[in-house]
Amino acid sequence: MTDVKTELPVDPVVRQRRRLSIVWLIPIVATLLAGFLLWRSWSERGPTITINFRTAEGIEVGKTKVKLKAVDIGTVSAVHIAPNRRHVIVSVDMARDATEDLTDRARFWLVKARISAGSVSGLDTLLSGSYIAIDPGPIGGKPQYEFTALETPPVVASDEPGRSYLLHAARLGSIGPGSPIFYHGLTVGEIQGYDLGPNADSVTLHAFVRAPYDQYVHKGSYFWNASGITFATDADGFKVRLESLAAILSGGVAFDTAKEQQGTAIAEDGQDYPLYEDQDAARAAGYSKHINLVTYFQGSVRGLSVGSPVELFGIRIGSVTAISLHLDPIAQQLGVAVHLEVQPERFKVDNARQDRDPTEVIPLLLREGLRTQLRSTSLLTGQLAVALDFFPDAPDVPVQMQGDSFVLPSQAGDIDSITRSVGDIAAKLNRLPLDKIGDALLSTLQSADALVASPELKGSLQSVAQAAGSLQTVMRKLDDGIGPTLKKLPELTASLQQATDRASKALGSINDGYGTNSDFHRSVQRLLGQMTDMTRAIRFLVEFLDEHPEALVRGRAEEGRNR
Repeated sequence: MTDVKTELPVDPVVRQRRRLSIVWLIPIVATLLAGFLLWRSWSERGPTITINFRTAEGIEVGKTKVKLKAVDIGTVSAVHIAPNRRHVIVSVDMARDATEDLTDRARFWLVKARISAGSVSGLDTLLSGSYIAIDPGPIGGKPQYEFTALETPPVVASDEPGRSYLLHAARLGSIGPGSPIFYHGLTVGEIQGYDLGPNADSVTLHAFVRAPYDQYVHKGSYFWNASGITFATDADGFKVRLESLAAILSGGVAFDTAKEQQGTAIAEDGQDYPLYEDQDAARAAGYSKHINLVTYFQGSVRGLSVGSPVELFGIRIGSVTAISLHLDPIAQQLGVAVHLEVQPERFKVDNARQDRDPTEVIPLLLREGLRTQLRSTSLLTGQLAVALDFFPDAPDVPVQMQGDSFVLPSQAGDIDSITRSVGDIAAKLNRLPLDKIGDALLSTLQSADALVASPELKGSLQSVAQAAGSLQTVMRKLDDGIGPTLKKLPELTASLQQATDRASKALGSINDGYGTNSDFHRSVQRLLGQMTDMTRAIRFLVEFLDEHPEALVRGRAEEGRNR
């Protein structure tokens, strides 16, 4: 029998493929996210720049930001001390979109709380901390990655619309960066900074006027120093002028345009202007025509200074430009030369040529008696002005020139006349023999005192008293009745006779001591006469000062001589 081997079926082996565990998804996602962040950081990262600061005060690595218009565009990554130990070097990682702002025209500064005389800024940094601000500047600069920070924030941002002007002044005064610029009381700009002139004899201020107020700056405009408080005196008393509180604290500049110059073109960026001391000087400088005059005074000009007004009929027509001593070698006289500047455009001439040659006009005015005279503008301050006036009785003088200046003769002023009158009164008072009058009065009083204390006068007064007592007795006896009185009439007559004799003696003694022929009477008469003269002189002085109180503020002066 054949063995048949039957093979049993074998179970198939099923092999399963391994699947990725979900646990591996976390590190994969993390890796991808890190890669994305690295790529994004690399793609957004801009250049690293360095900024030089004087100190690192308020700057922290990893915290201090660089901001442009309150947007973060960089972060401080490192702070090092410079090799020369004079400043610190701050490294900043900038954003890629800030690359085009990093040019040689960019400016950096540290924003922190600042309190100055004219403003308060950066108060928000008290809570958020300091940050570095950037002003990219005008477009078109060259790429740059090393900068020096500003010590103070710039006054005006580079992208603010407006125009800049150059103001030239002899001195800076209280004006500085940030000082406001005023137009009709409105703050329309700021002073950006200043530079010294080539020879350090002047100052150039950089002024910025914001739009649209820059349209009011014409080529014919004028600027003046509006800092602090201005005190002025005139016939109406004291005047106080101030532009604003900010101008008092930090100085200020103001500008305006005269009506005659408002038709001129609008000033271009960078236009030059002089900066005048005050508004009056600026207005006077607006006149294009000037006539130079010179006059001479014999005597004191105390109270007259450069800038004092030149007036005609009480209206200002010019200013004093210079004052100096002058020696006339021919006349051997020392006087004061006063140079004047008159603006003929202040005159309104009807039906005549405004530009008439002064050489034609001045001879006519001199022929009419035109003279200069010192006059007081204030009794309190003693300030003087040069007045032009006409004196018909003045002699005619020819026109004289001193360089380019016309020579005008001077006339003794009212102040000089008052001074001479007061001097004459004082001289008369000085000539009075006050010492002798005092000695005579003292001698007379001593004689009177000796006479009063003499025993003769005392005896006479006692006799008078006794006589008065006797008279009283007589009157009482008369009251008792006429009858008893008649019986005692002889006795009463004898008593009355004795009283009369005693009274006569007393009166004779008094007459001898104080009568019209006595020394006492004559001394008293002389004293009364001298006191009458002195009283008359004093009364004349009081009346004169009552009419001319301004004489109290003037000193003595010698009699001037007209030129």
